[in-house]
Amino acid sequence: MNVFELTRALIDIESITGNEERVGLYLHNLLAPVVSRYGGTIERVEVEPKRFNVFAQWGDPLVVTLSTHIDTVPPFLPSREDDEHIWGRGACDTKGISASMIKAVEALLEAGDRGFGLLFVVGEERNSAGAYHAAKSPRGSRYIINGEPTENCLALGSKGALRYEVCATGKMAHSAYPELGDSAIHKLIDALAAIRQIPLPVDSLLGPSTLNIGTLSGGRAPNVIADEARADIMVRLVGDSSETKAALARAVDGLAELREVIEIPALHLGAVDGIPTTVVAFTTDIPAFSGTWGEPFLIGPGTIHVAHTLEERVPKQQLLDAVQIYQRMVRHLCKRESK
Repeated sequence: MNVFELTRALIDIESITGNEERVGLYLHNLLAPVVSRYGGTIERVEVEPKRFNVFAQWGDPLVVTLSTHIDTVPPFLPSREDDEHIWGRGACDTKGISASMIKAVEALLEAGDRGFGLLFVVGEERNSAGAYHAAKSPRGSRYIINGEPTENCLALGSKGALRYEVCATGKMAHSAYPELGDSAIHKLIDALAAIRQIPLPVDSLLGPSTLNIGTLSGGRAPNVIADEARADIMVRLVGDSSETKAALARAVDGLAELREVIEIPALHLGAVDGIPTTVVAFTTDIPAFSGTWGEPFLIGPGTIHVAHTLEERVPKQQLLDAVQIYQRMVRHLCKRESK
């Protein structure tokens, strides 16, 4: 299959987070003959029952690992194509990237290159379960090229994420007599208003930190003073989080409770001469690897602006270009390591 056919084949295997088994089996079966032909190794590394990472390696030592995730967000969208794009769930995030990496590896092997591997992981769209599991059993890789849609530009940095639940409690009462109750919703509104006034940091490379209030819920009925209310907030980090955490705590003091859900640090990443660069605001599996798979790079075809949407697609030309870029990066990094 060429890169377009492989992209469509991968898209047409539904792999919403938690349901990655079929696409994992497909990738394992696809790569097994390549491993056999060129003398490599391949593993299915169980993360949870019916969920596994796929790791293949050609040559020892392992210098460069090409890696991306195999899960997608819902809903499933089957593939289609036109003259310029391939469409469907995962087209850019990240089925097209997987296809480009595989075709790059095949070309490298055909040319006699060795010292690289492929690592496909589960769960990035929810909690990076596959990457965290892989971090527990590193294979000595010196560099990892992580695939996410960056329009084939090397990301010099990516913002982190700080997620909280903001929970307020109160006392129920009849809405005709609000003085007998204590509205959790009013407390939550005041807390969120204070949170929105917090000055957020700015980084010279990553730009401004941003805040999103993503969900709101609470109360029981229009004629009942609310005894509970909650919101989910997300801060996109551009550096150390300590000042932002302290400011959030001050903003909600006496009004609500902050419950930290997850923190992913902001990253500054490497570049390669001659490849255009960018900066991205989204988070990736890279922090979950914790440096155990080598110095990280972030690049892939497609744009994040259509990922997670009903219009998800990837330009065909970017898929072709990515095959060449991944080969170039692997050779460059292998040469760098040999000096």
